[in-house]
Amino acid sequence: MRIEDAPAVQAHLAGHSVALVGAHQFSPEGVANFLRDPALDLPTDTWLVTSGDRVVGSAAAVRAPGRTSVEVCSADREVATWLLDRTIERAVEQAHSEGRTEQQVRLGMLRADRQLAEVAADHGLALETSTDRMRIEHTSPVEPPAVPDGVTVHRGGFDETIRRAGHQVIADSFATQTASVPRPYDEWVVSRESRSTYDWSCLTVLELGGRPVAVREWDRNFVSTENCGYIGRIGVLPEARGRGLAKYLLKDQFALDAAAGLSGTLLHVDTSNPTPAVGLYLAVGMRPDITNDIWTTTLQV
Repeated sequence: MRIEDAPAVQAHLAGHSVALVGAHQFSPEGVANFLRDPALDLPTDTWLVTSGDRVVGSAAAVRAPGRTSVEVCSADREVATWLLDRTIERAVEQAHSEGRTEQQVRLGMLRADRQLAEVAADHGLALETSTDRMRIEHTSPVEPPAVPDGVTVHRGGFDETIRRAGHQVIADSFATQTASVPRPYDEWVVSRESRSTYDWSCLTVLELGGRPVAVREWDRNFVSTENCGYIGRIGVLPEARGRGLAKYLLKDQFALDAAAGLSGTLLHVDTSNPTPAVGLYLAVGMRPDITNDIWTTTLQV
């Protein structure tokens, strides 16, 4: 793929998901952000299959510590099979380049994509977990929540101290969820700054007793397509949980989005999250609207 392919890729992805679930998952900005991600080497990590001037398949193999996250999309079984073969080959190459003897492959797909599930099973992958896209509608103004006692709110990561604090809270709060551990700080900063829908005003850090303990990332990924804000991350350190910090960050963002004239707020959650995140999101009025399954295998290299 090339950066200039983003509109065609987004149209292809949208057509596929609309056919399966009646909705599209990715905005044009989101696809362009993905293709600009510094973790992705477009000449070696992405594939685009066309028939005439029509896109019939796309795939990517994104390197992460100890694993390769794979995306494959095609309504044609033969194309989907070929693309999954290529991404697995690339995962092996990535493992070789890091001197690893094994590499986990994580393939995300719409639950309704039974054909891709069959192709994944034929390649030795197995269903591990799922992610729900959660949504809440804002049909009227939302009352901003009160700041929890003893908490200081830092809105915006406009200096390196706050950025590093936010990154460290993400790393510590997701330490037991290997698929959610952030990239090293410098790579994390570059990845954020490569996105057209993100700026450092989108980072919020909470301090308790002078110590950073909670973080929220937000962006405009779904504003153009669904008029919704998007919460990319909410993390709370284990020792600070149970104080209502995550609920505050959620309701605070709902109020901000509603005040900005947005019709809703979205986020994604791993349904096997060891924290009670799913229950929290349901309790504040969010509901799932799109479900993706995650299939995995570990390659012996």
